[in-house]
Amino acid sequence: MKKAISFLLAAVLGISMLAGCGAKEADPVAVNVGAMKGPTAMGMVKMMEDDESGATAPNDYNFSLLASPDEVTPMLVKGKLDIAALPANLAAVLYQNMEQNLSVLAINTLGVIYIVEDGDTVQSVADLKGKTIYASGKGSTPEYGLNYILEENGLNPETDVNIEWKTEHAECVAALAANPSAIAMLPQPFVTTAQMQNENLRIALDLSAEWDALQEGKENPSGMITGVVVVRNDFLEENPEAVELFMEQYASSVDYVNANTAEAAALIEKYDILKAAVAEKALPYCNIVCITGDEMQDKLGGYLEELYAQNPKAVGGALPEDGFYYHGA
Repeated sequence: MKKAISFLLAAVLGISMLAGCGAKEADPVAVNVGAMKGPTAMGMVKMMEDDESGATAPNDYNFSLLASPDEVTPMLVKGKLDIAALPANLAAVLYQNMEQNLSVLAINTLGVIYIVEDGDTVQSVADLKGKTIYASGKGSTPEYGLNYILEENGLNPETDVNIEWKTEHAECVAALAANPSAIAMLPQPFVTTAQMQNENLRIALDLSAEWDALQEGKENPSGMITGVVVVRNDFLEENPEAVELFMEQYASSVDYVNANTAEAAALIEKYDILKAAVAEKALPYCNIVCITGDEMQDKLGGYLEELYAQNPKAVGGALPEDGFYYHGA
């Protein structure tokens, strides 16, 4: 009898120990995340709030909101950031410069560039013929994207339109304010800012939609892409579970931002990205997404191919290999 009781106690103790092991919390993982103030960071605001309350555990995020790609790049290269949201073509450039120590986790922002005017003269890309367009981003993705759309619609960017390149988006907004008949190519949220200054300003063309129209019928359609989320491969190899958890939490955050515009706008102001009034109006046009896997590779790979065709330096001199695209742990 004593032996039976001893055996029973030992069994209960063993089960208790196993239960304790099963209930043990995972060790916290510090994850340094960077994003630029604008659409590429706006999809993260629910994660940022959840992190403050500890709801993202065991991941413990340290978010850095930066002003430009010039600030993000050195922090990523030096290992001060583990995960970062940055321009799509910059990710390809860094993939080459960092000796392939980089993978794309997701597309986080599709095209945010629009043609706007105070009037009703532009209904299609063909209507841009003979027009003067104020734009910024010469030598970067806005120029390459516009050139592709113009050329595929039978217009020569050099002779059929007059593109006046400005240094900053704000200069284009000022040009629109000074000349009511002007046409401009602007990204969000600058479109919304300009519309708040001139209520008659309308979105004439969504360049992301124009790109998609040109891709219809293709086996692996690409997309016009603004931003992606990347991870350093050495961090990924050391912390695959933390990266997978980040992906789940980021996807949920994007869903929340897209479904709760007013609440998300308040968070966007809380984290000093944009004023809530501007954010609430701009959000529906910011194309914030979380596209992963094969669809990500098709859309991003095709986009980078178009940039490479115009200027190989735009993607680091060579197209990234398949290992550039993350497909899960």
